[in-house]
Amino acid sequence: MRVDHLAVYPVKSLGGAPLERSAVEPWGLAHDRRWMVVDPTGARLTAVATPSLLTLTATPRPDGGLELSRAGAEPLVVAPPTEGPRTDVTLSRVGWAVAADDAAHAWLSEALGRPARLVWLDDPRRRPVTAEHGGREGDVLTLADAGPVLLTSTASLERLDRWVAQTWAERYAQCGSAAGSRPEPLAMARFRPNVVVSGDVEPFAEDGWLRVRVGDVEMRFAEHCDRCAVVGLDPVTGARGHEPMRTLAAHRRRDGKVWFGVRLVPVSGGTVRVGDPVEVLRSR
Repeated sequence: MRVDHLAVYPVKSLGGAPLERSAVEPWGLAHDRRWMVVDPTGARLTAVATPSLLTLTATPRPDGGLELSRAGAEPLVVAPPTEGPRTDVTLSRVGWAVAADDAAHAWLSEALGRPARLVWLDDPRRRPVTAEHGGREGDVLTLADAGPVLLTSTASLERLDRWVAQTWAERYAQCGSAAGSRPEPLAMARFRPNVVVSGDVEPFAEDGWLRVRVGDVEMRFAEHCDRCAVVGLDPVTGARGHEPMRTLAAHRRRDGKVWFGVRLVPVSGGTVRVGDPVEVLRSR
C-alpha cells in the first residue's frame, strides 16, 4: 500500500489543495483547517447550508497564510493575523479565534453574497480531541470536526462507486428515464480526506486499522468517520444530489449514521509524501 493522494483544507468548508508532501504535526497535516468562515455573530458557515463555499479555493502559503481564489475574481493573499482582534466563535472547544483583516472579510462577503468574516486558530494546542471522538489526554486538533487526520482508500471509493451504479441500475429498471442519467464516478474530494491510500488493500479494510505507519509517521486510530450531507454536494459546483448518501445508507449504515473513512491521531511527527509506503502495524 502507498499514499495515493495528500490534501489539506486550510479553510474549513472551502475547497482544498493537493500536496506532494506535508509535515505532520500533533494536530494533523501542516496548514490543515486553521481557518474558518463565520457570520457577523461568530457562527461558522457550513457547506451544507452555504454550498458556494465549496466553489472557493484556499491554498496554503509557507508563512502559514493562504491564498483565496475563485473563478472570475482576483485571488487574495491573507497573512496569519497574529496581531488581529479576538472574535468569539461558536465552534465547540474553541471559544474564540483571531480575525483576519478587512480585505479578507470583504473578499469572502462578495464571493458568498452575504456578510462573512475569516478567522484563524492561533494555537491548536488549546483545542482538545474529546474522548467521545477517540481522544486521549494531550491529543489536540485544529478546526477539524473531530480528529486530526482523515484517511480513506481508493479501494473503498471504487466499491462505493459500484454500489452507486447498482443503485441507479435498479432504479432505472423500475422507473426508466425518470431515474436520470447514469452517475459519474465519485470524486474523492467529496469526502475531504487528508491521506488517500491505494494498492493491495480490500475495500473498507481501513475500518480495522488500529495503528499505521505512513512513510515515517505513525498514527493511531481514533474513530470511524460518520458522514453528513456535505458528501452529497459536488465539490466543484456545490450542486446537491442524493448520492452517495442514499447508497451509503443502504450499505454502510450503523447506529443511525453512515460511515466512510477513519480519523487518526499522529503518534510521531515527520513528513509524509505521495508514494510513501503505508504499513498496518496493528489491526482488529
